[in-house]
Amino acid sequence: MERPHALVLPLPLQGHVIPLLELSNRLVERGFKVTFVNTELNHARITSAMSNSSCDMNQIHFVTVPDGIEEGDDPSDLVRKREGLRRVLPASLEELIKKSNMVEDHKFTCFIVDVFMASTLDVAKKAGLHTVIFYPGGLGTLLIGSSIPKLIADGIIDEQGEVKTKGKFQINLEMPSMETADLPWQCFPDVKTKHHMFKFSLNVGTTINTEELILCNSFFGLENGKSILPPNILLIGPLLANQELKKPKGYLWEENTSCITWLDKQLPNSVIYIAFGSYTMFDHCQFEELALGLELSDKRFLWVVRPGLSRDEDVGFLARFRSRVEGRGMIVRWAPQQQVLAHCSIACFMSHCGWNSTLEGLANGVPFLCWPYFADQFISQGYICDIWKTGLRMNLDGNKVVSRKEIKRKVEELMGDEEMKIRAMQLKARADKSVNKGGHSFENFNCFVSRMNTSVH
Repeated sequence: MERPHALVLPLPLQGHVIPLLELSNRLVERGFKVTFVNTELNHARITSAMSNSSCDMNQIHFVTVPDGIEEGDDPSDLVRKREGLRRVLPASLEELIKKSNMVEDHKFTCFIVDVFMASTLDVAKKAGLHTVIFYPGGLGTLLIGSSIPKLIADGIIDEQGEVKTKGKFQINLEMPSMETADLPWQCFPDVKTKHHMFKFSLNVGTTINTEELILCNSFFGLENGKSILPPNILLIGPLLANQELKKPKGYLWEENTSCITWLDKQLPNSVIYIAFGSYTMFDHCQFEELALGLELSDKRFLWVVRPGLSRDEDVGFLARFRSRVEGRGMIVRWAPQQQVLAHCSIACFMSHCGWNSTLEGLANGVPFLCWPYFADQFISQGYICDIWKTGLRMNLDGNKVVSRKEIKRKVEELMGDEEMKIRAMQLKARADKSVNKGGHSFENFNCFVSRMNTSVH
């Protein structure tokens, strides 16, 4: 019997690679062969991080495609990155599929693609592959794209995505209200990027309405009522790695596992965990206020300071700060985040509210201190603070800075709120139920696997 063979393509950003790699791990467990596509730059970083953490890299076949980045391009420029990929990917994928077809036991049977890379669908369809869209974010953000025509008709935005009516709106009566300022494309300061991201959101909406199957990394009841869920969308989340299994996780930095040993020495519910993902950047003023706020709080903390977190890194300042907080604070370049959040010593999570971090926090019953940076992170903050009521906003002062006093104040408020911790644990129970046998996401994943198996025969 022929095994299904999935060709998997993420957008080459860590928040997109992680959930698609976890989906790939689960497909391998179900008997699939998986070929995972990385850009050249990401592949070098991810495989290095995996090999240094003793991951079993043999279960998934990793291949590379060009980045499409030209000399002088800013690698943090999302528009240039997507334009480069659109230019080079179709030919690379055609060649990859062609080579696969030359080996009888290696033919691809399905193409699972990040919705942010949906422009490659035609290549896979032309080759006769069964195509599946994967959305790494939440359902609420996914449905914004298909709701754009209604938002325009209702006079909330114009045809360029610019806000016409400020305030709150609802995609559907069963969905929570959202602020117009939190529309995913509105957070970009330059007009070119804003319009590019609006057009992309519009294209996502078209894709949702026309594609047969969309997998979404969320779970039933977290963001929606059943009546608003389109029949072609399957909720299969939260896609979180089993920390006991040495499987690839898709991190771009090597994990510092010594922080777990440090956490083992701390009291239960005593440590603030601070991590802002792979893309957030602070200027030195904000970076310094954050450090001084942690110092002022007089709480124990574990802080992930990855390369590039501060635009104007001051090595001397950080060294002096480390010296002053030695014993009650630990700073690492990267942490095994799911393992950290599952640790009994963690009291709260100061986060950028990226969807992966949001799911990891709520799946471990950890309350949030919300500090979104861009895109869907502001919508996640709205869910956390206003709907689930499991976190607090970090507010900017008149200088557009989260001050050290605000940090101290919110840390004290959150760590003293027992009701918020109870609500966080209730969300954890719902997440656990969803992915366990008989749960909604568990059954949806079974349905998806059956459909992929059927398409082979």
